Amino acid sequence: MPTDSTAAIANIAELMMTQDATGVLLAFHWRELRSDTESRQWLGKPMSVRFAPVSPTTYLERLKRVLSSQTPEQFRCLFECGDRTILFDLVMSPVILPNGTAAIVVVTGEQANELDEARSPLQAVEISREEDLDRYQQLLTQIVWNARQNLDLSTIWQVTVDGLGQALNVSRCVICPYDPKRSSIEAVAEFRQDCLGSLKGEVFQLQTDPLLQKALATLKPIRAVKQAPEEIDPALSGDIPQTRLLVATHYQDQPNGVIILDQCDRDRVWTQVELDFVKELADQVGTSIAHAALLIELQRANDNLMLKHRELEEARYQAEEASRLKSEFLANTSHELRTPLNGMIGFLKLILDGMAEDPQEQREFIEEAHRSAMHLLDIINDVLDIAKIEAGKMQIECNPVSLQELLDQVETMTRTQIRQKNLSFEVQMPQTHDEIVVFGNYQRLLQVLLNLMGNAIKFTNEGGITVSAEVIKKRLVVQDEELPGLVKIRVADTGIGVSLDKQDKLFQSFSQVDGSLTRQYGGTGLGLAISQKLVEAMGGDVNFYSMGEGLGSTVTFTVPLYQEPVMIAAD
Repeated sequence: MPTDSTAAIANIAELMMTQDATGVLLAFHWRELRSDTESRQWLGKPMSVRFAPVSPTTYLERLKRVLSSQTPEQFRCLFECGDRTILFDLVMSPVILPNGTAAIVVVTGEQANELDEARSPLQAVEISREEDLDRYQQLLTQIVWNARQNLDLSTIWQVTVDGLGQALNVSRCVICPYDPKRSSIEAVAEFRQDCLGSLKGEVFQLQTDPLLQKALATLKPIRAVKQAPEEIDPALSGDIPQTRLLVATHYQDQPNGVIILDQCDRDRVWTQVELDFVKELADQVGTSIAHAALLIELQRANDNLMLKHRELEEARYQAEEASRLKSEFLANTSHELRTPLNGMIGFLKLILDGMAEDPQEQREFIEEAHRSAMHLLDIINDVLDIAKIEAGKMQIECNPVSLQELLDQVETMTRTQIRQKNLSFEVQMPQTHDEIVVFGNYQRLLQVLLNLMGNAIKFTNEGGITVSAEVIKKRLVVQDEELPGLVKIRVADTGIGVSLDKQDKLFQSFSQVDGSLTRQYGGTGLGLAISQKLVEAMGGDVNFYSMGEGLGSTVTFTVPLYQEPVMIAAD
């Protein structure tokens, strides 16, 4: 009796049979039968003489081959049904059991309309054609299977030309991808006999080749007429094709490539079986090419989505980190602002309440209030500067600046702080006959140096600080001025240093390397970030060096040289 799955298949196929290895019918359905009563009488027996293949031996050989190879086969077969001879297009598929063996086949098919029943005596001719179909069907299955094992386009192309070239024993077989937006195609894979030159990489123009145009338009094999010497394509490199066959690969009736077969040693007559084989292979390969191209496109889209996702994740992380840093900065800055403000209010309140015992003490209170006010002004200036820089509104005008004058001013303004901490201080200048003049903004350079010196003094408890300068000859253009070089200025200290894994935070706005150090030493964490932006705006760059915690720090920055000094040669 037919099973549920058998009935489901029967609703689709015109003819359906299930047979074991000896050809015994296990299930049978044919739409021409009015009822299943007659078909049930055939079950459990070899196919009845009332419905049997014209060549039972050939049919059983095929059945055993399908079970042995466990590979489906598509073929045509003549059946005798009473006094009628009917041609069916069939597909025989093995039923593979869980243990990996196959003992049953399912045969489905439709009646072909090409057979003239009056020609039924020509049974031998049809059987011979069946044998050719068998061989080419096996080759087709093998080639398509090999091509679909890979979803790489180059592999599909090469497997196709190798399989087709060997199956048909042609002189050359090439495949060319087709893009309707382009006016030419290029051979990307090739099979050829050793005696022939290569066509791989050759370009074929579509406008000048009517055979290519016809193959792409009809999606059918096109046989070329034998070429005369004056008609030979120059791309053939002297290998004259006696016969050329062209067929377009396609997917959903849209061409996506062209296969070109050349027979150079003889004028070949292509049989209908060979043409059907080539066309079927082109159909299958066209589907494989489309699937591979779709997979590549999907992979590219997936990669783009993953990249966008990573970028969004990174942007989200940076936004959250920036928000956290700004919150921490505001907390630190509010403390920094209140400290000098409270100092000012406290000392002024002492004076107003008459708590000063004499004019000298009153002056000391006023001086302390003034220092607190100046400290408060520095903090406010830092905040305003970083706001201008982030808004892109910082305008810096550069002019000639004496480096010696600049360093003297820095030393004067930091001398008291250095003495209070009992630190050494040294300035090392290059030996020159004339003064060193840089190209920058005096107030901004002074601000940078005071920032760097302030950090060095703040984080150095013993030892000292060294400021040095080095002249570097290098032609450059800054603010439309052609200048002769750079001056590299170093501020080195013997302070607490910075660990290697935290140095990347030094130049981030609103970022402190260590919150505990900020609470201990004070500061807003804007000094280095502001200094970097100011130096870059004047055509230089800033770098930080430290070998680790407790090993001191060195900050260098460059500033353009306005005029090249005359150096004093070393002895």
